[in-house]
Amino acid sequence: MPTWPWHHVRTDRGRRHEADSGVLVADARSADPGQLVAFCREAPVDAALLGEHVEALERYAFYRDQVLCVRTSAGLDGLCWTGGNVVPYRVAAHAFAPLAEAISRGRRRYSSIVGPADDVLGLWSELAPMAASPREIRHEQPSMMIDHDPLVPAEARVRVCTAEDMPVLLPACVDMFTEEVGYSPLQSGGGYERRIASLVDGGRSLAWIAETDAGPQVIFKAEIGTVALGVAQVQGVWVHPEHRGRGHAAAGMAAVVRHARARIAPVVSLYVNSYNTSALAAYRTVGFRQVGTFATVLF
Repeated sequence: MPTWPWHHVRTDRGRRHEADSGVLVADARSADPGQLVAFCREAPVDAALLGEHVEALERYAFYRDQVLCVRTSAGLDGLCWTGGNVVPYRVAAHAFAPLAEAISRGRRRYSSIVGPADDVLGLWSELAPMAASPREIRHEQPSMMIDHDPLVPAEARVRVCTAEDMPVLLPACVDMFTEEVGYSPLQSGGGYERRIASLVDGGRSLAWIAETDAGPQVIFKAEIGTVALGVAQVQGVWVHPEHRGRGHAAAGMAAVVRHARARIAPVVSLYVNSYNTSALAAYRTVGFRQVGTFATVLF
């Protein structure tokens, strides 16, 4: 998911925000990580983006400042990650206003609000008056998953990338990002390159790289950008423009699903723009089914 450029948000570190509605919003420094993980496991595909950070709370104490817990008389009634992106999850409808107020205090930086559509759009309705105008709002992004073997043969030439692939892989990733979001991720420094390198180092970047007369070329590529709660979320799916319309997306994704389910997590998920009908068709061909709807506010 995009993390550039930055948009500033105001947040008070360590402060608790209690509205007249009886909603309490506080960071996770005094929370029980086990309770938060259990809350995420109630809807693991919806929660994967957030869940990766929640599962890391015991290892990385600084994450506790960036996870906001929403509590009502019913108990834990929502979570929200407030790092490079804002990621709300299962927030009670009457808690959007106090959560927006908590996020707006201080100076956190974020580039998008992303997650289940009801959470994102509900939060944005309250946060919008306090924030800059977004570049784009993607209201409907089908959230899809597969928990069985792919229904089509996998492309055998898709493999796990290595550091030696970076000179050809990185330009393909930049092309994908620019095509998807509308600007080059390299314009904000080296963060994007470091992100791709970290996924390569972690064995979470897969590609079909073919030798051509002009040198090596990425035909298909995808990253397993998030792993949490038994879910491997695929991001950055891309087919070279000269090779589209030939079934490479479905065959490539079948290879990604096989690898992910064998080596990383039993459930593979992704979310896709509703207007990308060719991608939706390819994912359904592989065996993905829609289980929800995401939304994204891009800055």
